[in-house]
Amino acid sequence: MDIICALSGLVGLERPKRGITAVREGGFDKILLDTAACCPAGELKNFGKAESVKEDEKEERIKISVNPGKMSDSLMPLLEQCREQRIAMPAARAPYLSWDTGRGDLEGLLSCLAVESIKLCGQAGCRYLIVQPLFAGIENSDAWEANRRHYLALADIAGEYNVTILLENQCRYKNGHLLRGVCSDADEAAEWIDSLNREAGEERFGFCMDSGVCSLCGQDMRESAVSLGKRIRAVILRDCDVHHEASMLPFTYSGRGQAQTDWLGLIRGLREICFDGALIMDFGGTAAAFSQLLRPQLLLLAESTAEYFKWQIGMKEVLKKYDRRVLFGAGNMCRNYMKCYGEEFPPLFTCDNDRSRWGGQFEGLEIKPPTALKELDADCAVFICNIYYKEIEEQLRGMGLCNPVEYFNDEYMPSYYFDRLEYWEGEGQ
Repeated sequence: MDIICALSGLVGLERPKRGITAVREGGFDKILLDTAACCPAGELKNFGKAESVKEDEKEERIKISVNPGKMSDSLMPLLEQCREQRIAMPAARAPYLSWDTGRGDLEGLLSCLAVESIKLCGQAGCRYLIVQPLFAGIENSDAWEANRRHYLALADIAGEYNVTILLENQCRYKNGHLLRGVCSDADEAAEWIDSLNREAGEERFGFCMDSGVCSLCGQDMRESAVSLGKRIRAVILRDCDVHHEASMLPFTYSGRGQAQTDWLGLIRGLREICFDGALIMDFGGTAAAFSQLLRPQLLLLAESTAEYFKWQIGMKEVLKKYDRRVLFGAGNMCRNYMKCYGEEFPPLFTCDNDRSRWGGQFEGLEIKPPTALKELDADCAVFICNIYYKEIEEQLRGMGLCNPVEYFNDEYMPSYYFDRLEYWEGEGQ
């Protein structure tokens, strides 16, 4: 999985060096190339409308214009800084209209902007370009036909630059309320993508799943992920208050001590489909609220949060890597492993530091002393089932064990078992 940092709230286009340096020092080596930064939604919303401009104490009204050809010039300082600091750009976003717009007459402009964005992707080495569907904020009974025409017009040039176009789930406004918009229904979005790929004659289209939109629409993220399956090439990770549009660091919006975003459903769904695409961290709202003096620490936290998602989503894939495995720990985490994965990925045995349990049985596994691990073949992996991961790994390495050591965790399991072992003193197991 690629971990990608969205730059909103972190990096300015005119003088990007300081921001890019902070992103690099925060642990990110990949960013989202947001071409929308030089053609913001508010500007597009007012395209062609007249505004008053004062010059030499004279006031005149001019029409707001957008020049797609100047996008490359506007983004050049950012591209140069990324090259200088060896920051990759696996994904990009094309300019888009805001959900509260009523403009249904800008198909031609959005198409030109998408074409220029594809060319920029080729220049920057981007594999994916997120192109928001037309009429995202407008109730339109003929949305499919308009979008079919829009996307297929981009297919040839996207193929020329080896870019995969990603559709994205959307909200729309109605009477001041956010409702499900174009591509928010996973089954419908899957049909759109399959139809576009058939007509294009190749896998030129995929999907970007925005967790913030799913929350705002009150959707079951596990169900959405499973319905879309391998069509999902990127996931935007962002928190919100489930009522208002926002881009907050995941896990930062809570109510009564509980996360309000369905992270459990998202991780379960992505783990189930063996997701291995791009994780895009979008926390521009949180970053903008922080003092610049605190942003280095915020970036470190954001990168650690992204790594946590990557670990949780990919846990089953790590289990698949090994033909043989043993567990370390004979508590609740071991129990959850056996309940959820014991049949598919059976361990040879488990071991524990509690001498009184050696030789006994737990969940059908023999409990052995840690020294038994020295008898393992070199390719047999040890999965630590205890939250004291680093301490136990240090113990194993101190014993001279050279086997692969992996961390298992039961915070986001396919199902839960609440008959926890009250007598067991190992906290967190």
